[in-house]
Amino acid sequence: MSKQKRLSYKIPFKLEVVKYAKEHGNRAAERHFGPPPTEKMIREWRKQEDQLQKTDKTKQCFRGHAAKWPQLEVDVKEWITRHRNNGFSVSTKMIIYEAKRLATEKGVEDFTGSPSWCHRFMKRCGLAMRTKSRIAQKMPIEYESMIVSFHKFVLDARKKNGFEISQIGNMDEVPLTFDVPSNKTVDVKGAKTITVKTSGHEKTHYTVVLSCCADGTKLPPMLIFKRKTMLKEAIPRGVIVHVHDKGWMDENGMKIWIEKVWSKRPGGLLKKPALLVLDQFRAHITEATKKRFKEEKTHLAIIPGGLTSQLQPLDVSINKPFKVLMREEWNKWMAAGNHDLTPTGRMKRPTFTQVCEWVKTSWQSVKDETVVRSFKKYGISNALDGSEDDILYEQSEDSDASDSEELSLINVDSSDKVLGVP
Repeated sequence: MSKQKRLSYKIPFKLEVVKYAKEHGNRAAERHFGPPPTEKMIREWRKQEDQLQKTDKTKQCFRGHAAKWPQLEVDVKEWITRHRNNGFSVSTKMIIYEAKRLATEKGVEDFTGSPSWCHRFMKRCGLAMRTKSRIAQKMPIEYESMIVSFHKFVLDARKKNGFEISQIGNMDEVPLTFDVPSNKTVDVKGAKTITVKTSGHEKTHYTVVLSCCADGTKLPPMLIFKRKTMLKEAIPRGVIVHVHDKGWMDENGMKIWIEKVWSKRPGGLLKKPALLVLDQFRAHITEATKKRFKEEKTHLAIIPGGLTSQLQPLDVSINKPFKVLMREEWNKWMAAGNHDLTPTGRMKRPTFTQVCEWVKTSWQSVKDETVVRSFKKYGISNALDGSEDDILYEQSEDSDASDSEELSLINVDSSDKVLGVP
């Protein structure tokens, strides 16, 4: 037997029925408008008349939880409205943080600000996450054999050289901009135009070079700014800064990274044998760069073209949470206000020092467990006896291949199936 469909009536119709019932009686209203609605339904609607008069007339019922802290939610909704009117992006984390702050300020008891509360609050207020749509690309079938070959190369190199887990590393360049606006923001459902305020430097880019090891060690980040002279601003400790006329990594940048980051890793001064996973970006595999790595007793595992989104721990599992943390730092800066202005009244971009601090804080906030897991997830540091091979087939929560961002500044032939550089 098919399930009976539940009926639903809009509030204007309910009020019309109630008005008729008050004049002619409930049974007369049932004969005039239904059934359904039945007399029992009409009796309930008459009891709810005051509530129906005050409720949004587009609604059809009173389902869902009522607000436990209605005034707090009004204040939070006003805060969201102010931020969106000013063009600032609003995330659910920001909503929870502001709600907790207001609850403490107003002495609201028993408010925890859980994600489930935020979900219900947004539903009650007609808010939703707005975002751009993205189209995922399917990986060619022939790449599967290349993935197997890469895993075999790494496994053979580990068995032959006996690399310690702490000496298995990965390095990747992450292109960023001084403004890091999100594609998502909380806003009213049905809004036609979604704007996010910036300082106007969302296209002013720089490069962050991230590197880590399979034991969870995160090496100091290196920032490459687009300029010809070295910075005069203060540089935070634990951050390496390099300049390039286009803000890109090049052979000289690799030399600096090897000297100031890779060779200073734990075990680097002792020149312990190491394995470093890199993509096919041209600066990674020049003769001068390979010679310098050889001096450091570092073996290279070069990821085949087109497979960084499948084989590189940083590219797939680590860069994304790092960029999310960077966006949070930028959002805090934007929401704080009191920004410096140019003589024409435009907002100045964040300073180099501020950007370095954001990178340092965000990189330190990436969990060590995420780093360790990412190397195992992509077949780089799994146990040699095969006991951890099942991790390769687990669905990763951090993985998002469509979020992969490679530097394609110098074309590299994707058919070049280089698996390792001695």
